[in-house]
Amino acid sequence: MPDVMKTLFVNPPSFEGFDGGAGSRYQARREIRSFWYPTWLAQPAAMVAGSRLIDAPPDGLTVEDVTAIAKGYELVIVHTSTPSFPNDAMFAARLKEESPHLMVGMVGAHVGVLPLESMNAAPAVDWVAVGEFDYTCLDVASHKPLKDVPGIAYREGGRVAFTTPRPAIEDMDALPTVVDVYKRDLTVENYAIGYLQHPYVSLYTGRGCRSKCTFCLWPQTLGGHSYRVRSPDSVEAEMTLAKKYFPQVREFFFDDDTFTDNLPRAEEIARRLGRLGLTWSCNAKANVPRKTLEVLKANGLRLLLVGYESGNQQILNNIKKGIRLDIAREFSRNARELGITIHGTFILGLPGETPETIRETIRYACEIEPETIQVSLAAPYPGTELYRQAQEQGWLRLESGDLVDEHGVQTAALGVRLT
Repeated sequence: MPDVMKTLFVNPPSFEGFDGGAGSRYQARREIRSFWYPTWLAQPAAMVAGSRLIDAPPDGLTVEDVTAIAKGYELVIVHTSTPSFPNDAMFAARLKEESPHLMVGMVGAHVGVLPLESMNAAPAVDWVAVGEFDYTCLDVASHKPLKDVPGIAYREGGRVAFTTPRPAIEDMDALPTVVDVYKRDLTVENYAIGYLQHPYVSLYTGRGCRSKCTFCLWPQTLGGHSYRVRSPDSVEAEMTLAKKYFPQVREFFFDDDTFTDNLPRAEEIARRLGRLGLTWSCNAKANVPRKTLEVLKANGLRLLLVGYESGNQQILNNIKKGIRLDIAREFSRNARELGITIHGTFILGLPGETPETIRETIRYACEIEPETIQVSLAAPYPGTELYRQAQEQGWLRLESGDLVDEHGVQTAALGVRLT
C-alpha cells in the first residue's frame, strides 16, 4: 500500500432534519427527510488508499460519534457549504479539541471561493481547497508539504498563505469509480429522495455546465462552464459494477448539472444503460428535442429533473437561463406524451420578481403539470453572479449573507430596500 496518511473523509453532523449535506443544491432544514450521496467526497476517497468516508446525517451519527472515530486517523477532510459552514467550523474545532494531532482540511464550494475568510472563521482548520479538490486531497494525504500542494490556502507562520492554482481536471476517465466507496462505506437504504424510487444511487458522469444561470452554484465555482465528461465506455463500466454491487437499487440518478448538454453522448449512454436493463433518471434542461427524448425513454429513462425556475420570460432572461417558455412548454408536452415523469423545480424571489410574476409561475406550473414539484427561495451563494448582484444592489437582507438561520431553516436572503 502506498505511504499515505490514514485519512477520514467526513460529511459532518448537522441540524436535525437538515437536507442533503454539502452536496445538496439548496440545503435547509425541512419537514421531508432527504439525502443526496456525498459523491464529491467519495471521489477523492476512492483515490486515497485505506481511507474511509463517513456521511454522518443519513447514518444518524452525532458529533461525539464522529470525533471518537476520528481519533484513529491522521487527516480529516471535511466537506462544507455556505449554509453549513458555521456548524462545520465548530465541528472542526471539536475534532482538534479531542485529537490535537489531527490535520484538518476543508473542501467544497464555500471555502473554494472564500478561502481567506473561511480560514479566519475556522481557526482549527489547517488548509482549505481552492477549486477542484480530488488530487489536492491525494497530495495532502501523500505527505506532500502543504506549500507544494497546488490549489490550497494553508497556515504558515501565523498567516494564511496560498499555493499556485490547480488546473481543472480534463481527463475525467482517469478518476476512479465512486461505487467502490459507496459499497464499502455507505448504506444505500439510508438515502431517499421523494421523487426517486427507493433505494436509489446517484453519481456524476461529468462536471460543468454550458448554461450561464446566475444563481447556479457548481458551474460558477467547482465545475466550470465546460462540460467535462467521462467516456461512454467508462460510464458503462461503472454502471455495470453498480448493478452488481447494488441489486436492491431500483433507480440510478445522474447528477451532472445538465446531463443533456451533449445530446449525442446522452443518447449513446442511454443505449448502453438500456442494454444493462437499468432504470435511470437525470438532470435536464427544458429544451431536449423529442427525438432524443424518445431514445432516452426507450432505454430506461424514467424521470427528468428540470429547472423551470419561473413562468415569466423576463425573469428567465434576468437570470440568463437560456430557455424560452414556448420551448419549455413543448418539451414538457413531449415528455408527458412519451410517459417520462418530470420533477419540476422553481425558484421564487429571483431578480424582477413581483406578486404578479409569482402568480404567473403558479399558472405556468399548473399548465405544464409536472408529476412532482419543488419550490425554493432564491439563494445567493458566494461565488455566483447572483451573489455579486445582490452585494452591488444592496439586496442582501442580512449583512452576513447567511442562507439559513440558527436552526437551519432557510432565510429569505434577498430583498429590495425601499427608500
